[in-house]
Amino acid sequence: MEDLLKAIASGLVEKPEEVSVASEEGENGVTVYHLHVAEDDMGRVIGKQGRIAKAIRVVMRAAATRNDKKIMVEID
Repeated sequence: MEDLLKAIASGLVEKPEEVSVASEEGENGVTVYHLHVAEDDMGRVIGKQGRIAKAIRVVMRAAATRNDKKIMVEID
């Protein structure tokens, strides 16, 4: 799952070497993924009115559902 998130974000940013993903176990068995990108690339990952961020979360939730997992994606 981390590799998928990193691949999606790396395709969107100008500095793919600065993309990193950290994960932690949250409440109720929910895995929280923290996506870190360069300050200059933050707008590219979030998009206008958060549309790209929302799309990333939808794709990640769909992949997690196929594996019977619950996830959350936070962009830091």
